[in-house]
Amino acid sequence: MPVTSDMIATYKGPRKVFARLLGMGQREDRALILVMSACAVAFISQWPALARKAHLTGQALDSLLGGALMAWLFIAPLLLYALAALSHIIALALRGKGDWYGARLALFWSMLAASPLMLLHGMIGGFIGPGTGLQVVGFLWFAIFIWFWLSCLIEAERSV
Repeated sequence: MPVTSDMIATYKGPRKVFARLLGMGQREDRALILVMSACAVAFISQWPALARKAHLTGQALDSLLGGALMAWLFIAPLLLYALAALSHIIALALRGKGDWYGARLALFWSMLAASPLMLLHGMIGGFIGPGTGLQVVGFLWFAIFIWFWLSCLIEAERSV
């Protein structure tokens, strides 16, 4: 299935989609492309808000975009790998039976699957600005991301 179809199916049942992804076998290149794609979408989602900030404050848009690029495409993937390792260590303490790859894939897939809401959050931040709408969409994105992540992590830690 294409990634976009899997993303839509994840909103209906994250564990079913993730079980199929795990069933494809361990491929670190797949995990890497998922985390880099999720981080690229997160970077793109920042563009409208950064353009608004540059316009309102008079700052150079180039420097704002450069900082966001560095943060999302170079630093965030490393932090996400560390977070996935930490989640697996916690799952092991709770008698999880999965592996490191499953924990990584769970986090990376969850982030990518929830990315359409991240894009919506960025558009609201850029076009409307701070306010209730931005907070509601931010909370919605976070709640759905946590739902996906926990569902996928449970599926990963149950499989052996």
